[in-house]
Order: sequence, then C-alpha cells, then structure tokens
Amino acid sequence: MESKDKNFKRYLVTTALPYANGPVHIGHLAGVYIPADTYVRYLRMKGAEVLFVGGSDEHGVPITIKAEKEGCTPQDIVDHYHGLIKKSFEELGISYNIYSRTTSKMHAATASEFFQKLYDEGKFIEQESEQYFDPERQKFLSDRYIVGTCPKCGAEGAYGDQCEKCGSSLSPDELINPHSQLSGAALVKKMTKHWYLPLDQYEPWLHEWILEGHKEWKTNVYGQVKSWLAAGLQPRAVTRDLDWGVSVPIKGAEGKVLYVWFDAPIGYISNTKELCEKTGDDWERWWKDSDTKMVHFIGKDNIVFHCIIFPCMLKAYGDGYIVPENVPANEFLNLENDKISTSRNWAVWLHEYLEEFPGKQDVLRYVLTANAPETKDNNFTWKDYQDRNNNELLSIFGNFVNRTIVLTHKFYNGVVPALENLTEADQTVVNEMNAFHEQVGSSIETYRFREALSELMNLARLGNRYLTENEPWKVIKTDPERVKTVMALSLQIVAKLAILAEPFLPFSAKKLQAMIGMTENAWDTAKETVLLPAGHVVGQAELLFEKVEDSVVAAQLKKLDDTKKANELNAWTPSPIKEQVSFDDFQKVDIRVGTVLECTKVPKADKLLQFLIEDGMNRRTIVSGIAKYYPNPEELVGKQICFIANFEPRKLKGVVSEGMILSAEDKDGRLVLVTPSQLVAPGCGIG
Repeated sequence: MESKDKNFKRYLVTTALPYANGPVHIGHLAGVYIPADTYVRYLRMKGAEVLFVGGSDEHGVPITIKAEKEGCTPQDIVDHYHGLIKKSFEELGISYNIYSRTTSKMHAATASEFFQKLYDEGKFIEQESEQYFDPERQKFLSDRYIVGTCPKCGAEGAYGDQCEKCGSSLSPDELINPHSQLSGAALVKKMTKHWYLPLDQYEPWLHEWILEGHKEWKTNVYGQVKSWLAAGLQPRAVTRDLDWGVSVPIKGAEGKVLYVWFDAPIGYISNTKELCEKTGDDWERWWKDSDTKMVHFIGKDNIVFHCIIFPCMLKAYGDGYIVPENVPANEFLNLENDKISTSRNWAVWLHEYLEEFPGKQDVLRYVLTANAPETKDNNFTWKDYQDRNNNELLSIFGNFVNRTIVLTHKFYNGVVPALENLTEADQTVVNEMNAFHEQVGSSIETYRFREALSELMNLARLGNRYLTENEPWKVIKTDPERVKTVMALSLQIVAKLAILAEPFLPFSAKKLQAMIGMTENAWDTAKETVLLPAGHVVGQAELLFEKVEDSVVAAQLKKLDDTKKANELNAWTPSPIKEQVSFDDFQKVDIRVGTVLECTKVPKADKLLQFLIEDGMNRRTIVSGIAKYYPNPEELVGKQICFIANFEPRKLKGVVSEGMILSAEDKDGRLVLVTPSQLVAPGCGIG
C-alpha cells in the first residue's frame, strides 16, 4: 500500500528514457514500458487526470562511440533510433501523452537553467583532478574510449570500465598499457576541473524520506536504497569533458557538457514543459503541486538515479518540486535462459516482432506481463510464448468469448436475454464475478501486475467453467428458460472481461467491446452486475486470438541459434602475434605449392598422415600431424597444398619427412590445410 492515505488530484507517470543508440527489446518492455502503460490505462479508465511522459536519452559516450564506428554524427544516430523507438512504442500501444527527446531545444534550455540555478546558489563542489588525455585528438577521454590489457585475464582490448572477455569491472588506472581507442596514441594525464553534487549532504533527508517514510516500496527498491545509504554517499560529478551533450552554461567550462546522468532525468521536466506549451497547460502543477502523485517506472539498474540522485537534484533546486511517491522498479528479463545483451544481439527486438507478428501486440503484452520480473529476474522463451497464447489467451479467454457470442446468435439472434430466475449457484457466480473488479484494480494500484493479470484470467476461467457445467447447447432442448439465465450471466462475464482486460490487452479489449456493442468502458462500470441489458444486440463473433504454430516457434529459435553461432565466431580471438622477424629471415623460408599424389595413415601413429607430393621438380614425402581432422586421407589425393620446401628433414615414426605442410588452426583447434584459391603449377613459390 502507499505510505499515505492521501487522495491525489492528478498522476504524473514517467518511464526510464531508453538510450537512443539501439532499438527497444523485450527486456525493456517487461521491466518498464508495459507495466507503466497498464498502470496509466487503468488510471484513465478510473477517470483520473494523468500525464504519461516518456522520451529518448540522446546524450552520452556510447552514442559518440557508435557514431565513430559508423562514420556519421551523433545526431544521425539519435535521429534514427529516436524515430524507430517512438514508432515502435506507438504500434505496441504505449499511450504516452508525450514522447520527446533530450536533444530538443526545450530540454537544452531546461537542463541549462537547472544547472545554472544550483551553480549560482553554491550547491555544487568544484574540484580539479587528473584524467586521461589523448594528445593526438587533443581531448579528455571517457572510460569507454580508453583500452588496454586486462589486469585480471590478460585480454587485449579491455575497456577502461570493463573487460568484456572476463566481465571484470575496471578503472582506467588498472589497465596495462592504456591507450586511446580513437587514435591509438599512448595517453597522458592532465588536470581538469569539474562540478560535483555533494550527495552526502542529503543523506539525513533521504533516510527520513525513504527509509522512514516509504517502507511500502518494493523490497528490491527499498533494499538497494538502504544499502547505498549504509555504504555512505559520495559527491558525484555533474559535468564531463565531451563534445556531445548539453553545454555547461558558465564561463570557464568550455568543452564541457552536463553528465548524462544529470541531464537525462531533467528530460521528464523538459518534456512536460514541451507538451504544456503546446496544450496551454501549466507544467508547474504537475511538478510543484503536492496534490500530484509522481511515479517512476524503471529497471533495477536505474534505482540509484531515481531514488537517490534525481530526488537530491530536485531537493537541491527547491522551489516546490515534488519527489516520487513510488518507484516500482523491476528486475531483469532473460531470453531463453541467457542474459539479454544488445552487444551480442541476444534479444527479441520490438520493431522486428511488430513486423513478424502483425496484429499480435496484445500477445506480447500478455506474455511479458505474465512473466514480468517483478520480484526477481525472470525468463522469456518462445515455447512459453506459444503455450500462453494457445492454452490461455486462445483456449480460455478467446474460447469463452467465442462460445458465448456464437450461442447467443444461435439461440436468440444476438439479443441479450434478461438476467433473472437465478439459482443459488448462479448467485454464487454473480458474487464471484463482481469481486474481480476490486481484486484486479487493487493489484494494479499496488504495482502487482502479474497478480492482476492472473485475476483477469481467473474471471475468464470462471466463465468457461460456468458455461461448461451448465451445457446450454444440451439444456436448450429440455429447459429453454434455464438457458436464458445461463446465457444472460455468461454475457455479463464477457462484458466484464471487455472492461477489465483493457489495461492489459488494449487492442483485443477494444475489438471485444465493439463486437458486443459496449459504449461505456469506465473502470467502475464493471462493478455493476448487468452491463448488457436485456434486449441489447451483440454483434457476430470474431476471433480475438489465433493459434501460434510450431513452425513459428521453430523459426524464432533458429534465428536465435544463428545469432549464438555468429557470437561464437565473433568472440574468438586469434593467438598473439609472435616476435617480429626481419625481411631477410622471412626470405630464408621457401614456401611452395605441391600436388598430393598419395596420402595414407602412418602405421601405429594415430595423429600422422604420410603425403607423397609432386613439387614440380621431384616427388617428396612429408609427414603431417593432421590425421585427426582428415579421417579419409585418400580424399586429399589430387588436391594442392602449401608446404615449406627447405625445412630440415626429420624422421617421424620411421618415415623421413622432407618438409612441413602448412595448416590453419580454427577457433575450435581444428587444423585445416592451406590451399591456393585456384590451381597453379606444382612448385610455384609463395612470398
């Protein structure tokens, strides 16, 4: 439950700003965007005044890195992904009042003013420190632009913040031979000045506000905040040396921008201002009125920013800013028992799903809500997607709706009969069905969306069970009056489903409401027993859901398997380059092409093959330890191979070998013969 019994006049709901250097995937949806949209849709159906604010986070180092790799500007990157993300959200039905971006003029002005006020009031600490500097590019480097040898596992190319080979967290000072990823230059350290927000000064207030005042927050959120405060907070830099972001608006800060963690949450405010400027609304009533309830929907990796840092920023600014009433952060969603990873392309991307599964937005919304990682990390599998669609949405929800409407047309030409002559058993069903309005709503209000969805499906199960137990298709022949009662009550359950399903399954709910001719869909309407009055005419039945075939699941699993194989290839790194040799030394090695005349296994030597080679002048015997990889050596006869002609002869298992055959070692240790790409004359030299 909420910490206060206060009845708020309005609700400001925000979602974590997705980073505009890639598309949105199912982990983002399950953790943040679907629960937020479910909550907002419910509030609107309750008649509440709601502002649902989202936007793209478009500053920071990862965007500049992506732009460097793709040979374009950071603006090109964010323009592309902002458009893709915004369109994907719209198609999924995420019902923002505004979805804007942090490269807007409004955001730059709002973030600059925010910094300026804190600066003018002396809320920052100014400090100088040594940081790595690229002498060729003439710029300070962020951790991700610094690469070197990992001190933990010895891997080359480790970043200044993490080694992707062994997963260790690092600092640039720990790297061996740190150098610039941009120019390759060795780095130097130079003094630079930055401004810091002294979070430690706000510890007493945070302790009182959260640890004492919000014990009702989710355990994972409350626990993480408590842990941070127990460890003691430190001042945190709000500026950095970078040429992409909101410029620091004071003299002496040329070449510096606001740190993305400071600038991004201000996007909630700037996006609100942008919308209110268009609509003529007063943005301050959303941000500075204690009658507004603010709720942040985020993933667990953003808890510290939304529960500690952003509230401290608002507290430091003063001027009546409210702080969040709740931050119902979720844990992470895995994919097929493996961690979702954008760098490894191990994800189900929203824009691809919308293309490959047209009209199935609600199926994804349903599965991700049913599997939402509300209290612990959870797992998405395509088999579970298929099972939940076929065995729940189709067989329970869709089947009940379809049977009820089809029978209504068969018996009464679509006209709803009066709900009368109820038996004691019927009245029990009425009482049960009327309880779902409160049960589902209460679960949504306390951010237990999985529980709320489960209750919704229990209502559909109740309808299915009632219809099956009463068998109107049989009883119509012996007791037609009884069937009128059964069908009337079944139709009321269908109508209740049409309302209560809307926050979760907005597309299907709207289709169902149109099918049965419902015009009133306010949430509290579902408290009533009779939603479809006697004499009302319902439309023809239409399928709400379709079966997901095995072939569809197989195609998605193959797509993931192809990704995994590609990742394995990309993850392989060749062995280190050997010590340099001079050109003269290389010239001493005589590499030539020969044709295989004979190839047999060497007796009593499992690893050795004996080759008879035509080298253009003579025939020579060469022994090579590749038998393991060529179990049918006779198949090599007639092929051309590369060999070292002036290799000192040596005896192996009684056979004199007059050279060395060249092989390449694959990532899995397999030896593959080196061959010319087309036939050449035996004895041709390589060099």
